[in-house]
Amino acid sequence: MNPHTIPHQITKSPHLNGPLVDHAKGQHFLKDAFQVILEEALCRATDAKEKVCEWRDAHELRAVLDLELRDGGESHDQLLQRVRDVAKYSVKTNHPLFFNQLFAGVDYYALTGRFLTETLNTSQGVSEKERDRESENDRESVREGQRECEYTYEVAPVFVLMEDVVLSKLRSLVGWAEGDGIFCPGGSISNMFAMNVARYRAFPQVKQQGLWAVPRLAVFTSQEGAVPFLVCATSGTTIQGSFDPLDSIADVCERHGIWMHVDAAWGGSVLFSKKHSHLMKGIERADSVTWNPHKMLLTGLQCSVLLLKDTTVGHVPSTHFDPFHTMCL
Repeated sequence: MNPHTIPHQITKSPHLNGPLVDHAKGQHFLKDAFQVILEEALCRATDAKEKVCEWRDAHELRAVLDLELRDGGESHDQLLQRVRDVAKYSVKTNHPLFFNQLFAGVDYYALTGRFLTETLNTSQGVSEKERDRESENDRESVREGQRECEYTYEVAPVFVLMEDVVLSKLRSLVGWAEGDGIFCPGGSISNMFAMNVARYRAFPQVKQQGLWAVPRLAVFTSQEGAVPFLVCATSGTTIQGSFDPLDSIADVCERHGIWMHVDAAWGGSVLFSKKHSHLMKGIERADSVTWNPHKMLLTGLQCSVLLLKDTTVGHVPSTHFDPFHTMCL
């Protein structure tokens, strides 16, 4: 037999050519599991008469849950019990008696959106045309490419358009008519991206030549020969909810030509408030802003965004395109 010929019995195998999952059983389980989630993780978890958490110490909880990974699977009923146990012994962050400044509770419409995005399971990456423009190192072309191509519309057309509208609205709340932005896995990553962009703005050669091609850099202050390139102000500290005077900080940054970043992960949502929005007076003078809507706006974890005033530098310092990942649909 030709060693390069696939045997007939393999090509006809139902394990290769049939469905990988039993859709009928899977959808039946999903309906039952969703009912458990609705009752245990939403209805009871938002009832003030119920406990915030059925607390167990780690060794007790490990015994109750039986987390051993076995060779075989489990039945429909066993898996449903797993769902009940997870809901029962988890902290109910949507409970009216759960108090933490990093959680905002549940919004049923936002939760529906999360169900939908998880089910559709799309991905948003950089488009083919934008890869070509970046490889040519033509910043004007990159700027045009951002507006023409955006992210991979072929894979996630609805979410690409939605993301563009949401980022535009958030920028307008900050006070910017134009700009850029990206959703991130959390506030720390948003802050890190902002520092990366600020470094690139001050020393663009770092992209091609590396860190040794630039002076020793510092944030906030210059000492021992370090070069300040970014000031990070805070709008809403995690512990006390304090707000820095943004206008005064912006005056210093503009005088010295330093990038001004505002960590508004917690406090950014006061921009929706007529009473408290004055706490962020001067935010429009910043170069970049971190904002976590999940901390006040009921969007669910994680929802973090980095907003940029400049439309030209956002993706350049943080991306490296590999032709191996290029794909035409």
